[in-house]
Amino acid sequence: MSENEKERRIRPGTVALGALSGALAGFAALAFAEAVAGLVRPQAGPVVAVGGAAIDRTPTPVKDWAIRHFGTDDKLVLQLGILAVLTLFALLLGIAAPRFRRTAALGVLLFGVVGAAAATSRPDSRGVADALPSVVGAVVGAVVLYVLAGRLAPRPPATTEREAAPGDRDRRGFVITATAAALASAGAGALGRSLGGAAGRDAVASRRAVMLPAPASPAAAVPRGAGLRIPGISPFTTPNGSFYRVDTALVVPKVDATAWRLRIHGKGVARPRKLTYDDLVRRELIERDITLTCVSNEVGGPYVGTPAGSAYAWPICWPSAGCARPPGAARPTSSWPARSTA
Repeated sequence: MSENEKERRIRPGTVALGALSGALAGFAALAFAEAVAGLVRPQAGPVVAVGGAAIDRTPTPVKDWAIRHFGTDDKLVLQLGILAVLTLFALLLGIAAPRFRRTAALGVLLFGVVGAAAATSRPDSRGVADALPSVVGAVVGAVVLYVLAGRLAPRPPATTEREAAPGDRDRRGFVITATAAALASAGAGALGRSLGGAAGRDAVASRRAVMLPAPASPAAAVPRGAGLRIPGISPFTTPNGSFYRVDTALVVPKVDATAWRLRIHGKGVARPRKLTYDDLVRRELIERDITLTCVSNEVGGPYVGTPAGSAYAWPICWPSAGCARPPGAARPTSSWPARSTA
């Protein structure tokens, strides 16, 4: 075997170290993307964005099947599946990286493009800002893989007896680089979690500060005997903590009551408006007990509950019919919604 063939030959252990390089690159990409998403918004993270795009394009029968079989864990199963696919591709790119450094690095960047496209295609996308987490994460991951793969490449022939033998890998450099990448990625991931948690705490605090006024039209008292005290049967009114949750949101929205806005716009709206939460609170409150059930709930299933609900009286204006009022609501003092031409 010639010297050139020996240098091109993959040395023992290179496959395992290459796979480790790919795993570290994938970890770095996701961790730094998480950190940037903490600055932008959690929904812009690549895993959440790709998962949301997948949910949007999944046929309804498949969604119903997932809810029936996985229940409220359906979103967790989806995210674990995405992470499993990303891990597999990261390992494959890492194995190929020692011989095809540029191609492997471009493969990491390609995943960044997929994540950015998914984030910007979401209905609530904020445009370029939502693409930043995937782009930054992919660039970091590509650099990590490129550098680690370089440490695994055979070194040129030694010029002195003290230098390494021809074809030896830079083992020390690989260990140092891999350790630094792992620590930096762990720090970036922790930073992203901290930023996301801080935003969530502020939102929760703003909601707890909200004081709802007494309803102008209170709900009727629950009739005696409506709550059957039978083991296995829930109470008539479902506590908030026990109410079912079935939705397609991979990240629960953290809504700040002080920053929340209701935008009234669209075709046929002559005067678009934006309303704050305080604007709604100043309107008359209607309270009703309404039983809600998920469309995927089977007979006797758990996805049903009766919250003590409240709604604000709101006039609905039509071109010739004037304003209609919800039953039991007093006539509003102002007609904020524009007249509809629909």
